[in-house]
Amino acid sequence: MSERQVSPLAAGLTCRCPRCGKGALYRHSFDLALREKCENCGLSYAFIDTGDGPAVFVIMLLGFIMLGAALILEFTFHPPIWLHAILWVPGTLILALGLLRPLKALLIALQFHNKAAQGQRAD
Repeated sequence: MSERQVSPLAAGLTCRCPRCGKGALYRHSFDLALREKCENCGLSYAFIDTGDGPAVFVIMLLGFIMLGAALILEFTFHPPIWLHAILWVPGTLILALGLLRPLKALLIALQFHNKAAQGQRAD
């Protein structure tokens, strides 16, 4: 199977192996711990280094979505402050936790498909 057959977007959003698209990327359903290797094709996940990238993307995306929605609600209906707290605090937490796994998997798939690696000196 060619490495380019699996779409990085599809592999990332389904949290699957970036090479075969079938093996699970994470050990469990609700955490960010990665497996050692793909259970289907045997790809070692030792190359993975996403750093803080997924968290930064989630923060930026949620800031845009939640602040925009809060401003629209405020200027349209002028609700009390407690309603804002009831709506936006749980909504932000749920979206943050829901987006972190697929965005991390997407960055891993893009790192694999673009063969991104740590910068090295050319001697």
